Amino acid sequence: MVAEIEMDRPRIVILLGPTGIGKSKLAIEWGEALGGEIISADSVQVYQYMDIGTGKPTLDDQERVRHHLIDLVPPDQPFHAALYRTLGRKTIDQLFQNRKPIWVVGGTGLYIKTLTQGLFTGPKIDPQVRESLRQEAKEKGLDALYERLRKVDSQTASHLHPNDLFRMIRALEVFDSTGVPISFYREQHRFGERPYLTLKIGLEMSRDILYRRIDERVDQMLEKGFLQEVERLMEMGYGPELKPMQSLGYKQMVQFLLKEIGWDEAVRRMKRDTRHYAKR
Repeated sequence: MVAEIEMDRPRIVILLGPTGIGKSKLAIEWGEALGGEIISADSVQVYQYMDIGTGKPTLDDQERVRHHLIDLVPPDQPFHAALYRTLGRKTIDQLFQNRKPIWVVGGTGLYIKTLTQGLFTGPKIDPQVRESLRQEAKEKGLDALYERLRKVDSQTASHLHPNDLFRMIRALEVFDSTGVPISFYREQHRFGERPYLTLKIGLEMSRDILYRRIDERVDQMLEKGFLQEVERLMEMGYGPELKPMQSLGYKQMVQFLLKEIGWDEAVRRMKRDTRHYAKR
């Protein structure tokens, strides 16, 4: 009986690893060799027109192996984990019915967790608390906000990049509203859903080699026209205040285009911040 129930659950392979390690390339090679289709678990690849900076699969890549959950919405349209879970589970159901192997490539840990274990919603928050935190970030800066989060919820802070304003505000608004860290609510939720049989494969390499690959990847993105991509996005009306325009790489290119920093500094920060992100 148990065996029958297990056979009714879709089986998915999840490919994990730090940015720049080669997850996408490997997934395409495996997809070609073993069949199946790829579901992206990258929170920035969902946005249209953001291709080079997100490492989005090329048209040639997509001809080799079909990809899902990329190019879903324009950069000024909100997209969140709950919507990703809905679309991701629908895609998995369709692939399972068609008996196709399913490869999930991350990406964004929250998206993978939401897809495979369920979604934590949390307590309702007064919008004024959120606005107050946004104002605090403007006045005191991201470093001050991150330091405050580290003091009240070190567990959550350890999983966030110091530039991740959206998630810092989310964690602090829960604490400021309830006096309880968001990590406590997440532990209570326990993410107990298990709709799939999963095999997680994590990629690793020495830090020195990974950092060198990241620096080379940034140089290659710039050679492919990353600056022009960001310039085009701004000409289309997608401003620096939008969440995807504050993501890795895009933020530094925007700062250069607005003449806030020089070219060499923009490239240096892009490489540095990408290396920091890979350490998480």
